[in-house]
Amino acid sequence: MTYAYLFKYIIIGDTERASSCLGVGKSCLLLQFTDKRFQPVHDLTIGVEFGARMVNIDGKQIKLQIWDTAGQESFRSITRSYYRGAAGALLVYDITSDLESRRDVKREEGEAFAREHGLVFMETSAKTACNVEEAFINTAKEIYRKIQQGLFDVHNEANGIKIGPQQCISTSVGPSTTQRNSGDIESNSGCC
Repeated sequence: MTYAYLFKYIIIGDTERASSCLGVGKSCLLLQFTDKRFQPVHDLTIGVEFGARMVNIDGKQIKLQIWDTAGQESFRSITRSYYRGAAGALLVYDITSDLESRRDVKREEGEAFAREHGLVFMETSAKTACNVEEAFINTAKEIYRKIQQGLFDVHNEANGIKIGPQQCISTSVGPSTTQRNSGDIESNSGCC
């Protein structure tokens, strides 16, 4: 299936015991988003797991390539290499797996941390699917908005963004507009 852009995401967070998953729930969130299912027991991620899904942002198909990194200290050197070249990241922590009465991290604490670091804050539940779609899609919307504002160079894959196969990206060159088809040479005629 063709897409306008591919955004590379990473999911990061420490490995700590939670009641529904063995870790903080990174793999459970990925599975809920890509397969729309919850797996109550999930083995610890060894190294990195991968998932992908197409979403529609402003009428454009965007492919989200999602890398679920291991949270164990022994894999830090491996997972750090995945941080580079990521357009977005979901920082995941456990509040005690949907048990509001036994919450370890107050919502206000999470919101304050996000504000302090310029992050978007959203509580999700892989178990109930609450806000899982929104977390991934809102992040994609923010990346797309930054592309539209010219804050990301879509021709530099180090930004975690790739132009989709056979997609036209208009770039202004002097008084005329040149069309660029990813992988092809520039021409003044239309492409695609």
